[in-house]
Amino acid sequence: MTSFNPVFVYIALILYASASVCYFAGSKNRGVVRTAFVLSTAGFVFNLLALVNRAILTGRLPLANGCEFLLSFTWITVLMYLIYETRSKKKSAGGAVMLIATLLLLSVETLMSGQLDDVSPLLPALKSPWLTVHVLTAAAAYSGFTLAAGLALVQLRSTGLLPGEDMIYRIVAIAFAMLSLSIVLGAVWAEQAWGSYWSWDPKETWALITWIIYALYLHLHRQNGWKGKKASIMVIAGFVLVLFTFFGVNYLLSGLHSYALNPAMQTWSAQTS
Repeated sequence: MTSFNPVFVYIALILYASASVCYFAGSKNRGVVRTAFVLSTAGFVFNLLALVNRAILTGRLPLANGCEFLLSFTWITVLMYLIYETRSKKKSAGGAVMLIATLLLLSVETLMSGQLDDVSPLLPALKSPWLTVHVLTAAAAYSGFTLAAGLALVQLRSTGLLPGEDMIYRIVAIAFAMLSLSIVLGAVWAEQAWGSYWSWDPKETWALITWIIYALYLHLHRQNGWKGKKASIMVIAGFVLVLFTFFGVNYLLSGLHSYALNPAMQTWSAQTS
């Protein structure tokens, strides 16, 4: 089988990094910010080409291991941001979001290079339609939380009224729904594959903790009017949990989801619970 050529990943990485620099450096220069948007869009295209390339080589959607999830996670995050900037005309979160996208792709090369080269067939347990819906909803949830965290970082730097509060709330609410769906779909798949809906696997546990934090944020925001910078800090804390649920659990804890260190360990639910 032909090996995967990571050139599209490298190009996307460079474009995202360049876009982040332009967003940060040219926040008050419309021409530089416009260039940043173009660079982000170009990175988005090359990120997509990397995904398409893997799909062609493997004959399946690129969702089965850690590096494929990160490529998809990054692509959906940038897609969400580009839609947000196009519709809102607000660009202040661009630097933070593109920096996160850069770091995610960088981790593909530095932490998961073995998986980047691996285009071997799926294990039988992974050949299920549940894989696609479970992982796609997880990627959508993570991407929404990433965009919300980028906007929350902007809120922390703001003074006076925080006009982005409601937007952050809506994004988190949608991402929370996606995370909830991913957890349910993962549980159904686990029961079919392993005979148990829930096994308190480390990633299941940390996904549940993340779910609780965002549920608490949504409740406090809606019922108690909990807004301002303390709410932004909670959104960012939730995103830190998202990162730990993916990276920390894979590298520090063992369980059914601990596939990241060994490409051959493509477990039944490659990304989250």
